[in-house]
Amino acid sequence: MRPQNKIHINPVILSGGSGTRLWPLSRTGFPKQFLVLSGKNSLFQQAVERVNVFFSDNMSVGDTLIVAGEDHRFLVLDQLRDMSPSVNARILLEPEGKNTAPALTMAALEALKNGDDPILLVVPADQTIQNLEAFTDAIQRAVQVAATGTIVILGIKPTSPETGFGYIHKEGTAGKFGEVNVTEFVEKPDQETAQLYLTSGEYSWNAGMFVMRASVWLKALGTFRSDIHSATQAAFENSTIDQQFIRPNESLFKKIPNESIDYAVMENCSDSFFKIKMVSLDAGWSDLGSWDAVWKVGHKDSNENVTHGDVILDKSKHNLVYASHRLVSAVGVSGLVIVETADAVMVTDRENSQHVKSIVNQLLSKDREERMLHRKVSRPWGWYDTIDTGERFKVKRIQVNPGASLSLQTHAKRAEHWVVVRGVAEITCGERTIILRENESTFIPLGERHRLSNPSAEPLEIIEVQSGAYLGEDDIVRIDDEYGRNLG
Repeated sequence: MRPQNKIHINPVILSGGSGTRLWPLSRTGFPKQFLVLSGKNSLFQQAVERVNVFFSDNMSVGDTLIVAGEDHRFLVLDQLRDMSPSVNARILLEPEGKNTAPALTMAALEALKNGDDPILLVVPADQTIQNLEAFTDAIQRAVQVAATGTIVILGIKPTSPETGFGYIHKEGTAGKFGEVNVTEFVEKPDQETAQLYLTSGEYSWNAGMFVMRASVWLKALGTFRSDIHSATQAAFENSTIDQQFIRPNESLFKKIPNESIDYAVMENCSDSFFKIKMVSLDAGWSDLGSWDAVWKVGHKDSNENVTHGDVILDKSKHNLVYASHRLVSAVGVSGLVIVETADAVMVTDRENSQHVKSIVNQLLSKDREERMLHRKVSRPWGWYDTIDTGERFKVKRIQVNPGASLSLQTHAKRAEHWVVVRGVAEITCGERTIILRENESTFIPLGERHRLSNPSAEPLEIIEVQSGAYLGEDDIVRIDDEYGRNLG
């Protein structure tokens, strides 16, 4: 039963970003919010944790509402399961990205579903905060202001004349909870203007963090962008619930206009009857929008180098070196970013690290797989790592989680050889079901119906050798699948 006389809050995590500026570590299939870039947890896990620890005597925190892309649903689920203590969450899936305004609208509709009108604490999944105590204090004050029906935005105290951020113009005397009036939003000014904003002290960075009642958001959206409101509501009202996931109607969702929270509502509020206030946040915030930003928040050695993994440097200063799979060494370099993964190496000077996105665009134009996926690919049942590929063959290392199972499937263009190197495998091949242990193997003929399962409490690892005329991942016909993926 919900506590009486308390302000009820639903945290909202917006997790739809792709993080292309952090390629090659961040990819479409594994974007930056799921990476561990600072601390021991991913940015997504840090965001969930932050918004669930700000309890006070007059506040109660309900389920966390997570809005994510359909393709990332199992990443969200796996990372939630890995969190301790566990977090109660409801996961809303977008069939395709429609920006933040529709995402927040779905969360608001879900929050209102049981007749409640909670305050929504809306944060992106891909940011970092170094001072949790300061963040918690700012959120508690913002919630008190939002409880009066006001829209509250968290403004970041600027430390430099950044041109990649939006700015909030504030004025007037601060209220009881440190809130000030918002008079204007400015999108990404030029260098000269950004310097004037910094010098004036009247502007803050817009970090995309908002606090407001669910009903207030829907009323404001209906006032300024009724087309987004009605289209999102139609898609949401025709949702289906599949295991842990809430899925809006796909065909209706695709009709929703693409728009951000700022453009759809916030920039219109200052000249309307909707009250909008700002609470300042000075908590070591970063959106980690570039490799240079990762260097700025990273732990630096005596030469101002930030390193991760197996790295050896000599006569080198002010570098970020991220090694994922191999030894990376550098001699006599300064101000560089070097990122190594199993299938790509990226080198840039820190000042140009914002332009990594242009490499991703080139990969897109050439239809290169490195834009989408790492060599090691997460799946709901575990992962696979493509070790080697040649003409008419591919070698994979596959790990299946305890109790997990791949889909029952067939391949039209390839056969497979499986060798168990760790654990116990239960294998369906045609009408047979067999148990294999370490150093035992089997053959899956082309076109044969088959399934790989792990019946034990320990991870299962196999080596798979594929052979055939075509070895693409789309040569899979699923007959049965416990994870709700498309069959046929």
